Amino acid sequence: MALASVIWLLVGLALLGVEWLGAEFDGLLEAGVAALLVSVLCALLPWPPLVQVGVFAALSLAGLLALRRWERQSRERAIPASSRSQRAEVIGGFEGNAEGRVRWQGQSWAATNLEAGQRLPPGTAVTVMGRDGNHLQVLPEPTAGGGGGN
Repeated sequence: MALASVIWLLVGLALLGVEWLGAEFDGLLEAGVAALLVSVLCALLPWPPLVQVGVFAALSLAGLLALRRWERQSRERAIPASSRSQRAEVIGGFEGNAEGRVRWQGQSWAATNLEAGQRLPPGTAVTVMGRDGNHLQVLPEPTAGGGGGN
């Protein structure tokens, strides 16, 4: 069964190579690592091909689910509360949809306007309400002369 181990090794290296080249396909990294693990397991245990494929699929799925869970947890990190750090300035977009770019803490960030129907021209001050990975969630700041009595 040494041939099966070599085949899984080549499959794993090929998947990792495609991932390294920048293919935008979720699961390539997990599948490549799973194939390398199956290669090691096949070298130790003479499994039939159907079991090998089942173990590969299970390891790939487990890796993908673990990564999704980790990504979800990292997105839920709160932005530190600070009056200075919560202000941002619109630098582009937000014309016909809720997506645009803002300058926050000296950097350009992709952002979503939580009040999707409101147009935000460049130079508009916004408040950073949250972050989803490297994507900010913003609200327009109330105007100084708005007289908001609600």
